[in-house]
Amino acid sequence: MAKLELRHLNKTYSPKIVPVKDLSLAVEDGEFLTFVGPSGCGKSTTLRMIAGLEQPTKGEVRIGDRNVNAKAPGDRNIAMVFQSYALYPHMTVHDNIASGLKLQKVPSNEIRHRVAETGHILGLEELMDRKPAKLSGGQRQRVALARALVRRPDVFLLDEPLSNLDALLREQVRAELKQIFDAQSTPVVYVTHDQTEAMTLSTKVAVLNNGYLQQLDAPHEIYNRPANQFVAGFIGSPQMNLLTLKCQGNNAILGDYRIPIPGGFAPPPEIVLGIRPEHVRLARPDERQTIQGQVFLVENLGMSYLLSVRIKGAENVTVRALLSADQRWNNEDLTLALPLESIHWFNAQNGDRLPTTHEEAHLDQGIPVKR
Repeated sequence: MAKLELRHLNKTYSPKIVPVKDLSLAVEDGEFLTFVGPSGCGKSTTLRMIAGLEQPTKGEVRIGDRNVNAKAPGDRNIAMVFQSYALYPHMTVHDNIASGLKLQKVPSNEIRHRVAETGHILGLEELMDRKPAKLSGGQRQRVALARALVRRPDVFLLDEPLSNLDALLREQVRAELKQIFDAQSTPVVYVTHDQTEAMTLSTKVAVLNNGYLQQLDAPHEIYNRPANQFVAGFIGSPQMNLLTLKCQGNNAILGDYRIPIPGGFAPPPEIVLGIRPEHVRLARPDERQTIQGQVFLVENLGMSYLLSVRIKGAENVTVRALLSADQRWNNEDLTLALPLESIHWFNAQNGDRLPTTHEEAHLDQGIPVKR
């Protein structure tokens, strides 16, 4: 077992192309860390530096107690699963899985034992004599995973391994991945652009943007306490409502309505109010903290409807609400409630989360927004 640590990692290709900027984090034994973020944020570049396929411009990659910057990929005792599977087309499933062990000169009896054990875990026993051309996409992905698992590496690296699968198969293989790696005691680093994969598979999520680490935390903390406006808008589907509002006293002005700003910080001239569509609901008759608006777009999501509502008195301001599918919605006027406990507040100038009196400030004092 080994700990993976990145210390002030930087990668510069040119003065204008710096995909990774001062990245520091650690992945302990048994942790599953997922890098997630928009295209070009530095996810895959970081993974390639861990693997030794790219050299850091500055900083260290440490596996266990060793600095592995100068070590070749084959000497780092890592296993990597690629997006493209990268199977040898002329080899059988058995030989593809065993190929890494043969290069390490593992005894043949040990190879047979490990391949059989790993094949059983991934349900590949009946496919051992087939070649990749006779396998489905999901079967090929399991072979690529088996080739990584059989090596018993110090670190697992997975670079968008499910992106070539269709939606149904991706869901199935994602569930299998979670069970497989829950049983491992080795650090796993996973790269994806799919936030569902990030939230369901990981023990920790690292959200990247423009080369900088925006937040590193457990999935439920990332979702419920985003460190800044970027994380709030990137994580969650449908996307969080983010409204830039003027402040008057201790209230944020949303059209004809005043939204109380909680204590914990001095209200600035402008503030960003964030609330997830699933937390916006129809107001009850006795509620006082409500807003009114007209529905102008209805999106059917199956189990629910996503309504876009223009707020009364607020020109061009739209709030999206995720409401029950047991009722038909048209271009009608609605009274909505914005539960104060579900509202997130952000600095309109730099995007940082504003800590309220009922929140602990440890996350909010962590990683600032970088642009």
